Amino acid sequence: MSTTDERESDQLRQRRANFEELQRLGVPAYPRVFERTDTIQALVNTHGAKTAEALAAGRVETRTAGRILAIRSFGKANFLAISDGQARIQVYIRKDALSERDFALFKLLDFGDFVGVEGHLFRTKTNELTIWATKLEFLAKCFVPLPEKWHGLQDIEIRYRQRYLDLIVNPESRRVFETRSRILAAVRTFLNARGYLEVETPMMQPIAGGALARPFVTHHNALDMELFLRIAPELYLKRLVVGGLERVYEINRNFRNEGISTEHNPEFTMLEFYQAYTEYRELMETTEQMLSAVAREAIGTDQVKFGDHDISLAPPYRRVSLRDAAREAASARLGTTVTDAELRSRDSAAAIARKLHVELQPSWGPGKIATEIFERLNEESLIQPTFVYDFPTEVSPLSKQRTDDPDTVERFELYIGGFEIANAFSELNDPAEQRRRFEGQLKGKAAGDLEAHAMDEDYIRALEYGLPPTGGEGVGIDRLVMLLTNSPSIRDVILFPLMRPRT
Repeated sequence: MSTTDERESDQLRQRRANFEELQRLGVPAYPRVFERTDTIQALVNTHGAKTAEALAAGRVETRTAGRILAIRSFGKANFLAISDGQARIQVYIRKDALSERDFALFKLLDFGDFVGVEGHLFRTKTNELTIWATKLEFLAKCFVPLPEKWHGLQDIEIRYRQRYLDLIVNPESRRVFETRSRILAAVRTFLNARGYLEVETPMMQPIAGGALARPFVTHHNALDMELFLRIAPELYLKRLVVGGLERVYEINRNFRNEGISTEHNPEFTMLEFYQAYTEYRELMETTEQMLSAVAREAIGTDQVKFGDHDISLAPPYRRVSLRDAAREAASARLGTTVTDAELRSRDSAAAIARKLHVELQPSWGPGKIATEIFERLNEESLIQPTFVYDFPTEVSPLSKQRTDDPDTVERFELYIGGFEIANAFSELNDPAEQRRRFEGQLKGKAAGDLEAHAMDEDYIRALEYGLPPTGGEGVGIDRLVMLLTNSPSIRDVILFPLMRPRT
């Protein structure tokens, strides 16, 4: 056993011995309730600016509780630092101010324990806001030693696996998730004010639809049927527009059986919203307004710092077509002019991709190849907000084609900070064309494309009842939180990211 392990074992034994001694004192091991008059944050916010004279003149009695973050003793003067997770306050412990039982209780407290404190506020000689304790109550024992406060919790693996520990010792982690909550609230406020209705759609679906992705598969025993965890709520939300709900949105959990990276987690959160009687260009304006408003509401500004970059979320955002972006980047990389026509021909697009060392699949057509070239060459350079629009039809089975260019659909993706934040399009509402698109996806699936879209007969039937002109969009909430909290990894903004089991 290492010296560190031995030290931790000694601490565990001592903490358990202290716990047993507390019970011998007659202290309840797990008390049921503690009634506070104030939270620690409320005390600090209300009285933190008061002088020692003001506190003495208007004696402030309080009853509060928190986790012990420090224990210090200086002869007859003893101090605790306790926190409610949002603020911390010092507690002054004197033997002659407490009952014999409460002072004995104090001697058995450990770093990390929860305690209740009753007393009055004052300022010490060092001018620190402090509670002069007249009563102490034990609330919960921390049996496992916390990381030492001056070291914090630097082990990323432990932070993700034991988020509760991360939240205890890393105030910045808590701030990230508080900001996430404000972001979600601001999104709802923005959409609700514009007449959108929040809805819920199935998370278990008989057909994995609404995106090109590999699903998780499960089985319903009573119905003896295969089900899929949803990869997107899109097709159900558009069914609602068919039903007459003209503006709908869902903040939804999606599941995709794919890789893990700093931008991808198999379980993630999306906002999807749909609006009848509009198209993708209007959604660009809505998106600009929404992200700027959400940033101002959640973090107080639409000027954000992400990594080494200063990013402005104030409208308007840059716009560039996908093929133009791919063509310009390929031309610069190869030192020769790549034309739009070359990206629309399978043979020439494949030849360009090979020169760029982009790996190809036999089933890919020119549209998919052009998209891969764009993603390989352009994505990481799109730092300031940029709408990349007009995608190849081949990679957009649910989008409406442009009337002047059947190989192109009315779709955009929004990139900020070097990654995709949103994906939107004018919705395909022609049931015959939708069937043809699904059939094309089935050919890809037969050729080995595991992300190809399945046939959904009920969705086609819904379109046959009539879907009005509609624009729809998905926004990656996790990535938006990354951007607004300057977090480098998606795992930093998901409370419990998926982790490989420890061996």
